[in-house]
Amino acid sequence: MTRRGRRARRAAREAHDASMLPALNRNLPIIEPMTPADIERVDAASINILKNVGVQFRDPVALEDWRKVGAKIEGEIVYLDRDIVHELIATIPESFTYHARNPANNLPFGKDYSIFVPMTGAPYVRGLDDVRRNPTLEDLASFHKLSQMLPAIHSSAHHIVEPYDHPISQRHLRITYSSIKYSDKTFMGMTTSPRNAEDVLDMCEILFGSEFMDSHPVVTGNCNGNSPLVWDETMLGAMRAFCKRNQPVLCSPFVLGGANTPASVAPTVVQLNAEALSALAYTQLVRKGSPAIYGHYLSTVSMKSGAPMAGTPEISLMNLMIGQMARYYRVPWRTSNLLGGAKTFDAQSGYESAMTLNAVLMAGANYLWHSAGWNEAGMHCSMAKFVVDAEMCAMGYRMVEGIKWDDFEEALDAVADIGPGGHYLGHPHTLENFQRAFFMPELFDNNSIEQWVSEGSKEITARALEFARQLLYAYQEPKLDQAIEEALLDYIKRREREIPPVDALNQEN
Repeated sequence: MTRRGRRARRAAREAHDASMLPALNRNLPIIEPMTPADIERVDAASINILKNVGVQFRDPVALEDWRKVGAKIEGEIVYLDRDIVHELIATIPESFTYHARNPANNLPFGKDYSIFVPMTGAPYVRGLDDVRRNPTLEDLASFHKLSQMLPAIHSSAHHIVEPYDHPISQRHLRITYSSIKYSDKTFMGMTTSPRNAEDVLDMCEILFGSEFMDSHPVVTGNCNGNSPLVWDETMLGAMRAFCKRNQPVLCSPFVLGGANTPASVAPTVVQLNAEALSALAYTQLVRKGSPAIYGHYLSTVSMKSGAPMAGTPEISLMNLMIGQMARYYRVPWRTSNLLGGAKTFDAQSGYESAMTLNAVLMAGANYLWHSAGWNEAGMHCSMAKFVVDAEMCAMGYRMVEGIKWDDFEEALDAVADIGPGGHYLGHPHTLENFQRAFFMPELFDNNSIEQWVSEGSKEITARALEFARQLLYAYQEPKLDQAIEEALLDYIKRREREIPPVDALNQEN
């Protein structure tokens, strides 16, 4: 790079403060629509499902684990009573600290603390040209770089987009490496199989050390249930891998309200709650005291088309209810944030996302997953939406921080100084506080229409893509320790030699 190019990048970095915001410490009252009697009713109905309908654990190891503690089992159906469930979930930590490779990015988590995590799993991308296509490892790296550069994003997640230019059987290795290499924030670990989960955790041990990991949460796994009332061998095996190494796991029923749950809000929450409780309890059979997070993916289904919907009022109501249930059990909880169902980054996408953001903030969620980029019901990650969503998270962050009183007397003194008919633009208090007094979005245009036209009449997508380019240009890689990086690459190469590519597996079959 030329000296001029280095100066330009340095100037770009200095123009954008990429310092990560601390974990959000919520100071606004949360919304709790259920009475204490309602909460007890939901808990009792959930326990009734666990005791009399049961949950299918399609995994011989899990069945044996349940058998050892005296659970009633018929075939693969496990029946659980209130005492065993409540006794087990009582050992889940109510809060803990996430440790990042950069200690400055460690995050208190649980209780009144929340973190924003990008979307994952998109099979398509809308990149800097806003064209929908299959993603690559390079696209994934770009999203991890953006995650590093956006202050309100607390994690690099994992496969924000699916890198189709790498064999699926080996993909988890390169995804984990990208999460670690391009960001020094906390990240997520793939749970697509028990062995893949072990690979991720092995790589985390290279990064952090096994002794450190045994007592410090550093990575998050996600295990989805098969609603209604099924946990399968793949997810349970991955769950065990994380719990045995004392790493947090999201216990996430995959809810499509009206399709795999009753077509009613409260009964849907009852079923979801029963599914989550059964998995949360199981984590404590694997390792008592291991961190676990009450999770869910929550959508409602259109009764016209069967398609999943985002931003509906019922989703908001269910999030408010789930928040109350998680606090009742004293466990941290995860939700999905800023979900859009639109095919492009349009008004529908923005309205749906804003509806969800406000609801999950007011519900008091701790792990706000899918906080950036989600559109088309998760089928694509939009680079434009990714950066705008991050700014929305920053706006939500500022709101939920609550009212600041630290300059109250000084500001009232300014009223006396200015008096009737004046203005405050040149007052010392304004000059000292204008940058922090009111949130000033970088991506929303509030100028006059004349100025907007003179600057090219750019709508939000164009402005967002321009901003994303600027961030990627200014990005500076947080360098890994050379020995650790070499050990990670050696591990990846060894495992890629041991794991046949998908094409080879298909030929054998």
